[in-house]
Amino acid sequence: MTTTHHTAGANTWQARIEDFMAHHWVQHGLVFLILLNAAILGLETSADIMNDWGEVLHWLDHGILGIFLAEIVVLIAARKLSYFSDPWCVFDFIVVGIALIPASGSLSVLRALRVLRVLRLINKVESMRKVVSGLLSSLPGLGSVFGLIMIIFYVASVIATNLFHKEFPDWFGDMGLSAYTLFQVMTLEGWSQEIARPVMEVFPYAWVFFVFFILIATFIIFNLFIAVIVDSITATPEQDDKDRAKFDSIHTELREVMAELAEVKKLLEKR
Repeated sequence: MTTTHHTAGANTWQARIEDFMAHHWVQHGLVFLILLNAAILGLETSADIMNDWGEVLHWLDHGILGIFLAEIVVLIAARKLSYFSDPWCVFDFIVVGIALIPASGSLSVLRALRVLRVLRLINKVESMRKVVSGLLSSLPGLGSVFGLIMIIFYVASVIATNLFHKEFPDWFGDMGLSAYTLFQVMTLEGWSQEIARPVMEVFPYAWVFFVFFILIATFIIFNLFIAVIVDSITATPEQDDKDRAKFDSIHTELREVMAELAEVKKLLEKR
């Protein structure tokens, strides 16, 4: 009996911590602190501001970090090792933990990584979390699209190198140079005046190659990237659950209709 009461009490205080941390005012406060901390880290890049307010900003930064650390400690106390089963909690743990490493000597680069704390907004804002989850779920599809664009780049680089390498060795001297030049063409950054037109002065019909490459690599492939990402974001688990519930409802209704038809058939056979 004592053990049961002790376990129930433990579950009660753990549940209270979870309810408190999940309260919308607490979450809004944490979001405000994340934004304030990001603003402070931005202000610290200004030498003039640091000369006037450096000490104040320093203590504010450490105070906010202390609150973030307290949040993680409290959640670990409530959830125990299950805290680390949530990828978002692990992400918060790593981001906050980086700031606790002494940023001196060879580790001074970690000081710049403090700004990663603003990424905690992804975990705190549900809409951002859904977008990131959609992006992660789209990785398999994006891998196929990426493989397709690599094939297109390879084919186009071989063609460009064979056609233009003698007259334009700086742009198309080998496969690597051709791929880099075609990447610039794909981004549409100065491709016409800086690359296509000089090549067309020597090869008048080179525009055919560049136009076809841009149509395939820039418009079609990039639209495929966007389509895969949008499809993954819109296909949320909540929507899947709704579709599954709707399907189950229709299936149940069909079974009821089939049962009624079977009864009608039996009645007709008796007559």
